[in-house]
Formats: sequence, structure tokens, C-alpha cells
Amino acid sequence: MPEIDTARTTEAIRRLSAESSRPEAIAEVIGSPQLFAPPVFYLLSHALLAEGRPQEAMFWFYAGQLRARFDANRCADFTARQAVSVLNDRFGEPINRYAFAHLEELAEVVPRVLAWDRATPHDYDHRWINLHGMAAMQKTLDPGVPHTPQSLPAESWESLAEQTREEYWAGFCEALAAARRQAPGAD
Repeated sequence: MPEIDTARTTEAIRRLSAESSRPEAIAEVIGSPQLFAPPVFYLLSHALLAEGRPQEAMFWFYAGQLRARFDANRCADFTARQAVSVLNDRFGEPINRYAFAHLEELAEVVPRVLAWDRATPHDYDHRWINLHGMAAMQKTLDPGVPHTPQSLPAESWESLAEQTREEYWAGFCEALAAARRQAPGAD
């Protein structure tokens, strides 16, 4: 089993985190998003929000969230799935604050995210998420631990991706409806 390759993701995160390289890193990620794992999109959204580009930030946050959920769903180590919650907790509050104060923009963004996800390849190592699970920790602590599959069978991925999108859309519609009911002026 080849090593999990997080080099491109790690480098993009480093560059997005440094003010001196941030503009070029933003352009690179937006120009070739298929090459980057979801954590890069979370950090990209943070960088775009800091630059006063909230609509773009919203798109990339939700794109990262959707892709992270799919990667979690195809990961064989269920304990690794908590990585999505960690990313949401770390980066979600300012994006969600903006999004739920601008419900019509939000209503337009998520369908675009879903269409983008269907059309954009996943040319990154989806196993990045495995590094957040107990199996990776056990293997690090004891290299003699027997190998177990890192991902669910590849033949299930297409249907799993669509199921993830459907669940994401249903959850979004529910959250948007609740937010509209609570919005000022709602009956």
C-alpha cells in the first residue's frame, strides 16, 4: 500500500497561511481545485474571507465540506470521520455567520457547489482523512499492526458520492428553511 500523499495539501496550507504567498496560493488553488484535498478549501475560504471576498469564501468552504464528507464516507476507518467536524469547528463560524446573514446568496451557492463537485475530478489522495483515525495512530505506534483496507471498495465510490451529495442537499434545504423561518420579518 503506497504512503498517503499529503505533500501538495501541506504545501498549499503553508502558502495560504503566509501573507507573502497567499495571493499566489489562492490563484493556484482556484485555478486547479481538483488537485487539492478538502482541508485546503477550508483554509482557502478563511483566506478569501480575510481578503473581503465572502461570496467566494462561502463557495470554497461548502465545497471543502462536501468533499470532506465524501472522503470521510469512503474511508474504511470510521474513527477518521471526525476530521470533518474538526475542520467545521475550526473554520465554520465566520463563514456560517456570513452565509446565514445572506440567505439568498447561500441559496445560490450550495447548488453551484453540488454542480462543481459533480464536474470536478478528485485528483488528490483522498486518504488524507485516514491520518486522523485510530488505525493510522495504531500503525504509527506499532508498525507490526496488520494492514487493513484504508477505503471502502472503489466500485462503491460513485454511488457513495451521489448519496453524500443528496444527504448534503437535504441537510442544506432543512437548515435554509429553518433559517428563513427565524429570519427577521418571517411569520
